Amino acid sequence: MRKKNILLISPVRNESGFIRRTIWSVLAQSVRPARWIIVDDGSSDDTASIVEEYAKDHDWIRLVKKPDRGIRAVGPGVVESFYYGLSGNELDEFEYVCKLDGDIEFREQYFEKLIEKFQEDPQLGSASGKPFILVNNKLVPERTNDEMVAGQINFYRVDCFKQIGGFVPQVHWDAIAFHRARMEGWRTQSFRDADLQFIHLRLMGSSDKGIVTGRMRWGKGQYFIGTHPLYLLGIGIYRSFEKPFLLGGAYIIIGYLKAFLERDKQYQYPGFRQSLHAWQMEKLKLGRRKEKINPSYHPNQLSIYGTD
Repeated sequence: MRKKNILLISPVRNESGFIRRTIWSVLAQSVRPARWIIVDDGSSDDTASIVEEYAKDHDWIRLVKKPDRGIRAVGPGVVESFYYGLSGNELDEFEYVCKLDGDIEFREQYFEKLIEKFQEDPQLGSASGKPFILVNNKLVPERTNDEMVAGQINFYRVDCFKQIGGFVPQVHWDAIAFHRARMEGWRTQSFRDADLQFIHLRLMGSSDKGIVTGRMRWGKGQYFIGTHPLYLLGIGIYRSFEKPFLLGGAYIIIGYLKAFLERDKQYQYPGFRQSLHAWQMEKLKLGRRKEKINPSYHPNQLSIYGTD
């Protein structure tokens, strides 16, 4: 049986101010997904009715209403909603699976160009474009390492997704996923091609209780995945040069230290932390990674965005 192309799953909550632009982006794609499951995670605004408006005219768009947990649970809640939408769908029917946020906008050839990358490189397990935000009517990059896959459009080859065991229901689930993919011999990449740029309609980490809480949560997530303290310090310094200036980086460090002092649980998977630390030390020019993956078919794809 010929596999369908893309299974798109969007966990959303109170996205009425943004979701039309995301829907318009998907409808305009030169390669549309075979199925798009939009999971309304207890919205109290018009999100569900907006989705229903479009689902009525497009049978490949399906709205699934998830019982309201009462709060916006960034990280674990997103993954929980993703799997709520995935249930009832057979992954093996599709070539690619993508977790798509409801607050982004992207160009009409996004999926077509991204799939071309996968077809050209059989070792590419997960990929995305680069996220941008609008600041004073100017596109500014949300800086990401070139091996990091943007969480807003988390696009996976189904074989890779299954091999890594899918997403972990915790903050920084996306970082765990792409590091696990590397451990399994897959390449992961966020490409700088113009056709793959996308606009994040709200500042990263600000969807729940504001940017300060988001940066604290970021630090807690870094502790959860087991980030090396030296690398965490580098993240804190690096992120101090973007909004909210100075405080953003400081709150990432504070969130990490708070999680350490409270002895929060950490992600456990054989060899993960050792692999992560080796990769992080390579990024700091203090060591070498453990995995050996064949060089990318794009030798010019060198990082200009720095640490993740």
